[in-house]
Amino acid sequence: MTEQSYDPRVIKRKRAYRASRIKRYRATKREMEERAEFLIEYAETHGPVTVRQLYYQAETAGLPGIDKTESSYGKVQHQVLMLRRAGKLSYEHIADATRWMRKPRSYDSIKQVLTDTVRTYRRNLWNDADSYVEVWIEKDALAGVVYPVTERNDVPLMVTRGFSSETFAYEAVAARGDDWRDYHIYALFDFDRSGRDAANALQGKLERFAKGRPFEVVFHNLALTEEQVETFELSTRSPKRKTAADRRWQYDFACELDALPPNMLRALIQDAIEQHLPPEQFEVQKVAEEDERRLGKIWTAALRGLDTDAEWSRE
Repeated sequence: MTEQSYDPRVIKRKRAYRASRIKRYRATKREMEERAEFLIEYAETHGPVTVRQLYYQAETAGLPGIDKTESSYGKVQHQVLMLRRAGKLSYEHIADATRWMRKPRSYDSIKQVLTDTVRTYRRNLWNDADSYVEVWIEKDALAGVVYPVTERNDVPLMVTRGFSSETFAYEAVAARGDDWRDYHIYALFDFDRSGRDAANALQGKLERFAKGRPFEVVFHNLALTEEQVETFELSTRSPKRKTAADRRWQYDFACELDALPPNMLRALIQDAIEQHLPPEQFEVQKVAEEDERRLGKIWTAALRGLDTDAEWSRE
């Protein structure tokens, strides 16, 4: 052996390029096809869903090579990307509300303003309700999953991104003004130490800011709860134990909100809303909204001197 072979720098380089003894799992072609079939079918059936929700469902279904690791999440994430680019999985079935754009609304003409105003007109469905309702969710990635429900029911959706700021909580309460109706909050957070603390902190802030106002804050922990995790047999993970706060978590497992199937998540919110706005009352309000929208079309057409049916059939 030459003298150079004993040089520590040479030995270090050789060690850096030495093959790993860890044998990594490599999926077969058939297994990749099985994964793809599951991901496509689930997204089409339950969409919009997030990629992490797809991962949890793939892990629960026992797909080959998918386990409770971030590495497995990366596999699902990559395969979903490839399936979308190949045109096999619709982009519309995947939700991502973490990225968004700010731009003032602008129009090409007065005609477009009138047309869009009538088309997008929404009646306040809660005008005659005895309570006011908001849905608060911890993760912005899930906002696109639940928004179809809150939008349809004319309910505000508030995204906290973990712990809500003082300003966000204050502005939410201040927006109620002198509304006397009870202020119902339906909160959805992870079942872990951080999620539970964030929900408790949110409740404390809203109740503190509401003191002296004509309404009462009624806080509901809609999800996730220990009972839901066990009843629905959701995929769990080991809880974090790094900090003193983490070590106070009394359970030996944790569960992310993403583990709840999207249809179940949407159903929980719909059921909560219907406690305050029954379906029959909702339908009456929607009929009134359609009548008012139709009247708006007639007025707009009259102002423009247009034939109503001919013009709106092209819009």
